Amino acid sequence: MYRNVLVPVDLSDKHSWRKALPTAIALCQTFQARLHVIAVVPEFGLPLVGQYFPAGYEDKLRQQAAKQLKALVAEQVPDEVPTRRIVAEGKIYREILNAARTIRADLIVMGSHHPELKDYLLGPNAAKVVRHADCSVMVVRE
Repeated sequence: MYRNVLVPVDLSDKHSWRKALPTAIALCQTFQARLHVIAVVPEFGLPLVGQYFPAGYEDKLRQQAAKQLKALVAEQVPDEVPTRRIVAEGKIYREILNAARTIRADLIVMGSHHPELKDYLLGPNAAKVVRHADCSVMVVRE
């Protein structure tokens, strides 16, 4: 049923993947699917903002994210689950949707925090992914 499962993770927030990642792993094991884990490094946006960071800061940030993602996958994902790590840069929901299209994801499994007044049902990125994804999306509540 599933061949490619995508899981977005926030490397600075364990709650973003604490329940979603094990759920995705179980689905991958059940369907012999490939797991794709994505971390998105936020973009700096305007050049005005970027000028306040040292030269090469974006590269260092991407390298650090790649290192953290590798450690997370090594610690949390069993060796028998085929896994691909993806580090993207940009708006979180856009990069998740781009990755899902690129890998031809059958399913996106993502965590959503408990709603605050401004969020009501889903976090803003989860809501946008659910609304715009070309594949099924499973939102796992923390």
